[in-house]
Amino acid sequence: MTLPALHNTGVLYRRILSQFPQDISLAFAYGSGVFKQHGTSHGQMDKNMLDFVFAVDDPVTWHTLNLFQNRKHYSILKFLGPTKISSIQNDHGASVYYNTLVPVDGRIIKYGVVSTEALIDDLMHWKTLYVAGRLHKPVSIVIMFSCCYSMCECSCVTASFLMLPESFSEEDLFLQIAGLSYAGDFRMVIGEDKSKVTNIVVYKPHQGKLEVDKSPEGQFIQLMALPRTLQQKITKLVDPPGKNRDVEEILLQVAQTQTVDPWCNKVLTKEKRFMILVNGSK
Repeated sequence: MTLPALHNTGVLYRRILSQFPQDISLAFAYGSGVFKQHGTSHGQMDKNMLDFVFAVDDPVTWHTLNLFQNRKHYSILKFLGPTKISSIQNDHGASVYYNTLVPVDGRIIKYGVVSTEALIDDLMHWKTLYVAGRLHKPVSIVIMFSCCYSMCECSCVTASFLMLPESFSEEDLFLQIAGLSYAGDFRMVIGEDKSKVTNIVVYKPHQGKLEVDKSPEGQFIQLMALPRTLQQKITKLVDPPGKNRDVEEILLQVAQTQTVDPWCNKVLTKEKRFMILVNGSK
């Protein structure tokens, strides 16, 4: 979900980005250092850490160059070398490697590195819903590389339709989209601002309601448009082991029950809780 940052920060972001290897296919900034949160002053924003995600085509080459340019950014893992760092990035958690508390150009930043291949997989199929989930909320795009981001937007809108009632407001839709990746996040129960999602959504009221087709046929079409991973998780919840029915048959059964939203909520809650435990806070 792209929104303009409250300050004219494009120059700052490009200046920060210029201090890294330039083989970056997508870069975006996010978080309270970029977008003003409810009850936060501009002065406080300037003191907050800036969060970035960089997608790179070749993680080994990128980390090799970045270790040469910015060796101090890395933890003790720098002694393992770029190949091992890339292996840890690609094979564990959500396929993102973070360097944090890094001083750059007068600001403190945190940046995560993800391979372009892993990013596309998450955008299209919600493999972990980690970077894709981050893109469901406001971000400031610094470098944009393809149409896959639009596909991610389509996926989160489709999932939100399935989880909302037949009639809803624009604000309901925006809140559902922004809240997708917080489903199952235990921080929303303990220690996190309960109004976090409503603070994220910048909404200007409009008249009227939106309606979505909740007939079995309409819900089946929406289920078939979901990311592959979400479809697979729903089918595992619905179908007992050993039946070996295909995904389309099971989703048709779910669509005909008129109770699609609990399945989507259950899957997202379960998966997000697991990813938060593995990867920590975004």
